[in-house]
Amino acid sequence: MFNKIKIFIESNLFTKFIIYLIILNGITMGLETSKTLMSSFESYTNFFNQFVITIFTIEIILRIYIHRLSFFKDPWSLFDFFVVAISLVPTSSGFEILRILRVLRLFRIVTAVPQMKKIVSALVSVIPGMLSVIALMTLFFYISAIMSTQLFSQNFPQWFGTLGESFYTLFQIMTLESWSMGIVRPIMEVSPHAWLFFVPFIFVVTFVMINLVVAIIVDAMAILNKKEDQELLDEVHLNEIHVNDEIKKLRTEISELKILIENNFKNK
Repeated sequence: MFNKIKIFIESNLFTKFIIYLIILNGITMGLETSKTLMSSFESYTNFFNQFVITIFTIEIILRIYIHRLSFFKDPWSLFDFFVVAISLVPTSSGFEILRILRVLRLFRIVTAVPQMKKIVSALVSVIPGMLSVIALMTLFFYISAIMSTQLFSQNFPQWFGTLGESFYTLFQIMTLESWSMGIVRPIMEVSPHAWLFFVPFIFVVTFVMINLVVAIIVDAMAILNKKEDQELLDEVHLNEIHVNDEIKKLRTEISELKILIENNFKNK
């Protein structure tokens, strides 16, 4: 029974079933935002949600039964457990906010699709490397916010009146959203040399820092792919060694059998 459950849980058919169930659940959650549709199909969506929660709960129970303590040592399994646990908490008696958090179970598709899991693993692996970049960007933002507040707060208090407002305005400029016609050109009408501040800021933050973050992520993906390729090569090498050992055993057995046949032939 144990082996049958393990084979069933780890089968591609069951994995695809869970993926399709998550996708359908995501569609129904989107439909729940429409009051018109919910007035006619609320009972059906509620039934389907209960069905999904039941299937997910049974799946988690079976996975705990199969993997035992190792289930709780796997971060992906703990994430699945947390998402399903939230779905089981009643939405009454002060837990109404957890109803919104139930949408997190759509993230389960990340754990079900290996390609998505690979991307998330790469993003997690680059966090230590990104911390130094984030710290440098934060320092540059802080210095720029102080400078812009001192330079432009008097004439443009709506954008640079306080340090917080300057931070937000600089963040908007970093995203290149209406930075020229909306912010910089109006400032340049009053301070013609303001471009000397904003152009280097955009160059450093938008083109240098952001591309540096992208480069770190791409490098992490390359390292992850190289690691997987190496693991595959190691597995092939081990299989090759095993095959060679089997061939040597067969040759030895054939030689022994040949000697035995020759001896029997001589005796006759």
